[in-house]
Amino acid sequence: MATRVRRTTLTLPAAPLGPDSPLPALRAGHDPHRIEVPQDAGLPADMARQIGWAPLRSILPAPLRDGYGRARRSTDLDALVIENDRLRATVLPGLGGRVYSLHHKPSDRELLYRNPVLQPAAFALNGAWFSGGIEWNIGATGHTTLSCAPLHAARVPAPDGGEMLRLWEWERLRDLPFQVDLWLPEGSDFLHVGVRIRNPHHHTVPVYWWSNTAVPEGERTRVLAPADEAWHFGYARTLRRVPVPECDGTDRSYPLRSTYPADYFYDVPDRARRWVTSLDADGRGLVQTSTDTLRGRKLFLWGAGRAGRRWQQWLTQPGTGGYAEIQAGLARTQLEHVPLDAGGEFTWLEAYGPLATDPATVHGADWGAAREEVAARLQAALPRTDVEAAYAAWLPYADQEPKESLATGSGWGALEAARMGLDLPGTPFGPATLGAEQEPWLTLLRTGDLPAGGPVPGPVLTAPAWRDLLESAPSGPSTDYHLGLAQWQAGDRAQAVRSWERAVGHGAGCLPLYCLAVAESTAGDPARAADRYAQACAEAVRAASAPDPAARAWRVVLPALAREAVPALLAAGRTDEAAQLLADLPPADPADGRFRLLTAQVLLAQGRPAAAREIFEAGFEIAGLREGDEVLGDTWYAIAEQLVAGGGPVTEEVRAAARSAHPLPERYEYRMRPLGEQPRPAAGHRQSQR
Repeated sequence: MATRVRRTTLTLPAAPLGPDSPLPALRAGHDPHRIEVPQDAGLPADMARQIGWAPLRSILPAPLRDGYGRARRSTDLDALVIENDRLRATVLPGLGGRVYSLHHKPSDRELLYRNPVLQPAAFALNGAWFSGGIEWNIGATGHTTLSCAPLHAARVPAPDGGEMLRLWEWERLRDLPFQVDLWLPEGSDFLHVGVRIRNPHHHTVPVYWWSNTAVPEGERTRVLAPADEAWHFGYARTLRRVPVPECDGTDRSYPLRSTYPADYFYDVPDRARRWVTSLDADGRGLVQTSTDTLRGRKLFLWGAGRAGRRWQQWLTQPGTGGYAEIQAGLARTQLEHVPLDAGGEFTWLEAYGPLATDPATVHGADWGAAREEVAARLQAALPRTDVEAAYAAWLPYADQEPKESLATGSGWGALEAARMGLDLPGTPFGPATLGAEQEPWLTLLRTGDLPAGGPVPGPVLTAPAWRDLLESAPSGPSTDYHLGLAQWQAGDRAQAVRSWERAVGHGAGCLPLYCLAVAESTAGDPARAADRYAQACAEAVRAASAPDPAARAWRVVLPALAREAVPALLAAGRTDEAAQLLADLPPADPADGRFRLLTAQVLLAQGRPAAAREIFEAGFEIAGLREGDEVLGDTWYAIAEQLVAGGGPVTEEVRAAARSAHPLPERYEYRMRPLGEQPRPAAGHRQSQR
C-alpha cells in the first residue's frame, strides 16, 4: 500500500479556546522552570553557555490565550491522516500540527497516549495547551505559543515517490520559519519526520526545539535511553547530575515510582545512537530515534503523588489512564537555547515506531543489559544507517513546493516575507494568507504610518525592524502605544514608559495605562502601580460605557484588567478599593474561578478568614491555573493560619498547627514540590528562564 495523505474529521469532547486576552503580554509569566545554577555545578562548557542565554523578557508579540473554560462539548476537528499498510498517523493541523494518534496496524496497538478529550490548560508559554500525542515545540523554553494555533499544511512529494504531509509556520517569538515533513515509507513500521528551522536574518538567533511524545503510563511502564547519568530538574529550581536509573534509592525509570513531577535530561554520550523508548510490562511500546543533530533526550513524569494525579485528572478525562512524556531536543536540556547563525539552518530526521523486546531483560535489575536489549532490537527494526540514508534522501525534497494546500495557518509569515522580500523554497508564505490582523501593519510597511483607529486592542509586532518603522512613523495614540511595546520587548524600559505616556496624552485609553502599571510593578513600586491600575480600570469603564460600536471591544478589557488590578491594590494595602472594584464588575461567569479566588483573597485581606474559607468550601475551579502555580494552596493555608491565630500573630507554631488542622483538600492540590520546600538560590548563581 503506497503512502497516502487524506482528510478526515475527528470528533472529541472539547472545551472551546475562547478569545485571547485583550491585554498585551508584557510579563514573561509565571515560570516554574527558572533555575539557580551554582558556578561550581560542573556543567559542560556548551551547556553553561546556553543556559540562561537570551531569555524571554515577555511573550510579546504572542497573545495570551486564556479565554477557555472547562465545559466540554462534542466538537468536530479537522484532521489529516498519513497511512501505509503498517501505520496510520492522525494529525491536527489546526492545533499546532499535533500528531494525535499513531496506530500500528499489525499489532492493533495505539503507540501514543491519545487523550480522549481536548481540554486546554495553561502550560504553553502563552497559555492554552493540551496533553497527548506528539507536539513540536519551537520558540523558547516551554510549550510553544503555537500549541493551539493553526499551521499551514499541504501535500508534498515524498522521497520514495509517495506523499508527505508538510506542516509549516512562522514562529513569532524568535521570528523563524520552520517546517515538519511527515511520511511513511512503503512497508515501514516507522513514521519519518524531517524538520527544518531556517534563520533568514543577518544576525545569530537563539533556537529552541523539543519534540514531546506522550506515552501511556502504567505501574510496569519503564523509560529507557542510552545513558548512565541524567540532569535532574525538580520544581525547587535546581539542576543536578544524578545516576540512571536509580536516584535517591528509587529506580526513576519507572515514572510511577516517583512522588513529585520531575524532568530527567539524559546525558547521552556524544557518539552513541540517539533514542528513547517507553515499554510496558510486556516489553512493548514506542521508540523514538533520530539523526545526531537532535542530541537531547528526556523523561518527564508526573509521579504518583497527590498533585501529580490531580494534574493528570485536570488534563484529561478522570478515570482514564495517565501519561508520561519522552522527549527529544536540540540541546542537552530544555533550559538551553542553541545559536543558529545568520542565513543558516538546522535540519534532522526523526523516526517513531513500535518496539518489542524481551520483558525479562528490559525490566531486569541490570540497566546495561536492558539498554543493550533495546539498542539491539531497535537496530534490527530500523538500523542507524537507514535513518541516515532516509535523512539524506529527504534533504533534496525539503525545498519541494507543496502540491495541494490542506490547511491554512496565520498571515504573519506572509507579512514578514513582504517586509524582507523573502523567498523560502518549500514553505510559501503567500500574500493570500494575509488577513485583518496583518492589515494595519501592512499599511505601516507601505505608507510609514500606522492607522490611528487600530490595532488597539489588537495584535502587536515588536521585532527590531518593526520598532524602527514605528519610531519613524508620525506620533499618535496607536503608534506610541505599539512603539512602547516594542521598546519594552527590547529591554528599553525607560523609553517604553515615555511612549506610553505620550499615548495616554493622545487619548489612547486604558491599555497604555495598563502598560504603565506593569512598568511600575516591575520597577518595585506597588503604590504607583496601584494608582495606574486604578486609572486604567476607570478608563476602561468609561470606554465600555460609550454610546458607539467601539465600546463593545472594551467591555472584555475591564474583567481582564480587574484580574490584575485587584492583586495590585491588595499589595498596596488598598483593600477597600479592591473590594469595590470586584463589586462593580458585571456579573462574572459562575464557572470562572478566577474571580472566586480574588474574592477570597480580598476577604482574607479584610480580616474575614471564615468568609474566605466558605468560598473554598463551596468549591471553584480556575481553568487557567498555570503549571507549578501554588496560589490555591498558598491562599488556603493563609486562611487557615488566620483562623488558627484568631487575630494574633502568625508564628511558625501557628503555621504548623494550621497545616495540621486544615490540610489542603485534594481538589486544590496542584503543588509540584513538597510543602515547605522552597527554591534554593546559590551564591554566585546564574539565572535561567524557561
